[in-house]
Amino acid sequence: MTPGGLAFSKDTVTNMGDVEEIDLSATPVLLHRSGVMICPQDKVLVVADLHFEKASSYAERGVFLPPYDTAATLAALDRILDTFQPELVIALGDSFHDRRATDRLPEVFRGEINRLQQRRQWIWIAGNHDPEPPADLDGDHALEIAIGNLVFRHEPLDGEAPGEVAGHLHPAARLRRRGRSVRRRCFATNGQRIVLPAFGALTGGLNVLDSAWSGIFPGRGFETWMMGRDRLYRVAAKQLLADKSSG
Repeated sequence: MTPGGLAFSKDTVTNMGDVEEIDLSATPVLLHRSGVMICPQDKVLVVADLHFEKASSYAERGVFLPPYDTAATLAALDRILDTFQPELVIALGDSFHDRRATDRLPEVFRGEINRLQQRRQWIWIAGNHDPEPPADLDGDHALEIAIGNLVFRHEPLDGEAPGEVAGHLHPAARLRRRGRSVRRRCFATNGQRIVLPAFGALTGGLNVLDSAWSGIFPGRGFETWMMGRDRLYRVAAKQLLADKSSG
C-alpha cells in the first residue's frame, strides 16, 4: 500500500478482495464482496446499516442475542478501511440501532470508532433508527449529500431517483442452484440507482422481490450482486425467487 492512500481502481484492488465495477448513473463505482461500495474518483467508501448495539437494545427488552455484534461489525469495517484507505467514509444511516445506542456503547468501541475516523472525513447520514447525530463521536451529520452525479441518503425514494445510493431495506436475494435454495445479502441496482446490503453483523435481509420494493424497482428491471464467500455473483431479477412470505 502506498503512503497517502490506495490508488482506487479495479485493477489495483483485485489482489485485495473481489470487486466488481459497474456504471451507476454515468459514474464508475466498485462493489466489494463485503457489502461496501467504493467511488474511486473521489476516494469515497460507502457502508450501510451498521446497526451498532443492536444486541444490547434487544437485551433491554428481554430478548437475548449474541452480545458481540458491535465488536464483529467494527472488526469487519476495520479490515475494509485498512484495505482501501478511503479519504471519506459515508455511513448511510441506521449506523446505531436506536437513539440510546451511543449511551450503551462501551468505551473501548467508542475509542475504536474514533480511531477509524482518524485522518479521513466521515459523514453519518441520518437514519430512521438514528435520526440525531451520534453523541461524543467525530464526523459530520447530514440528511443526505450529493457528490457529482450521486446522491447519498438512507431510505430510497419511490419513483425514479437517478444517482441515488441508499440503504434501509437490507436487500437479499434468493435463487435455486443445483437443486438447493440459496439466499444471500446483495446489492440491488438498475444502473441508475443502487441499494446497498446491510453491513451490521446482526442485520438480516429483505427479499428484493418483496412488495416493499415495487416503488423502487418496478417489475424485474434490475439486477443483483449476491454476496458469496469469496466473490460477488451477478444475478438478474428474473432469475430470482420470492420468499414464501414475500408478496
